[in-house]
Amino acid sequence: MSLTVRKRVWRSVGGASAHPSIGLSRAALAALIVGFGALALAGVAVPIEAQMIVYLVGMIALNLPHGGYEHFENLRRRRPSFRWRYVATYLVAIGGFVGLFLLAPVAGLALALVVAMAKGGIGGVRVLDATVGTDHLQTRPQRALAAAVRGGAVMLVPIVFHTDTFYAFSTLMVGLVDSGALAGAGGRLEAIKTVILVGYGAALVVHIGLGYIRGGGRSWLVDAGESVLLAAYFAVVPVLVAVGLYFPFWYSARQVARTATVDAEPVGDDEWDLVGGDSVSAAALRAWALMAAGAFATFVVVAALYVAFPSPFAGSGLLPGAVAFWSVSISIIALPHVVIGDLLDADRGIWYVP
Repeated sequence: MSLTVRKRVWRSVGGASAHPSIGLSRAALAALIVGFGALALAGVAVPIEAQMIVYLVGMIALNLPHGGYEHFENLRRRRPSFRWRYVATYLVAIGGFVGLFLLAPVAGLALALVVAMAKGGIGGVRVLDATVGTDHLQTRPQRALAAAVRGGAVMLVPIVFHTDTFYAFSTLMVGLVDSGALAGAGGRLEAIKTVILVGYGAALVVHIGLGYIRGGGRSWLVDAGESVLLAAYFAVVPVLVAVGLYFPFWYSARQVARTATVDAEPVGDDEWDLVGGDSVSAAALRAWALMAAGAFATFVVVAALYVAFPSPFAGSGLLPGAVAFWSVSISIIALPHVVIGDLLDADRGIWYVP
């Protein structure tokens, strides 16, 4: 979408009331910041077992269904030939990511972190496009910086503020293949933290300042406030809880707002509608069957990953092993979600904004 079109979207929706899920997403993160900040000030540590349970519930039970819904909405009115190419390319991308993780687990981990940041960052900018507009983001590099700041909060900020937990579970993630792959990184953590703190802090300041200079206004104020809120959230809330609840409480909730705000019909035709039918009940049944098929396909992919990895729980206990395994699995599934579902699908994509 051109920057001119995005400004036109802003003029058409900028004065409308924000979708309720936008306010709820901000309130959820603010409440978590206050709650966990108070616990930290009181010297109360949250048990790591509880953090792992929150992570798994948030990432599997709450967020995974939304990812399936994004693909479903994207493909439901597309031509069958496009759908088959989409699925085939998706599977090839998954196979490539698995191969990378098996051959070079540290590189696979780095790509997993990039995938998480890209999903949060690019998806977040698309929500801005649809809800308050992006008049203050006037060039593509500036939009890329906005996505990097929003997405970078998800993984870079926890490295600085929750280093030990982040490093421990990163070690478990590469331990699915090679338990010693990150052994040499422990001595460089302080230097890595310093580089990230300076780099991300500078990016955040430049993003906010440049947005003000380029346009300011309501869209800039919302973007700046949300960028700071995200950085504070991932700095204060323990990383497992922060990531586990970020995707359902922030990412998914805001994509619902984007979908509800966009009024234009997506690319496609009712002739190809996957859930078209002569009655509401028939359409509902077909939609349920398709979602069930998608859930089964996801289960098959995850089961295949379990078989493919030499040590699927990294030689650890059930809870930490499950967190490590699911973190890698969801990253592998999410890579084509971002690349194929959006970057290579310029006409429509999972984050559609006209």
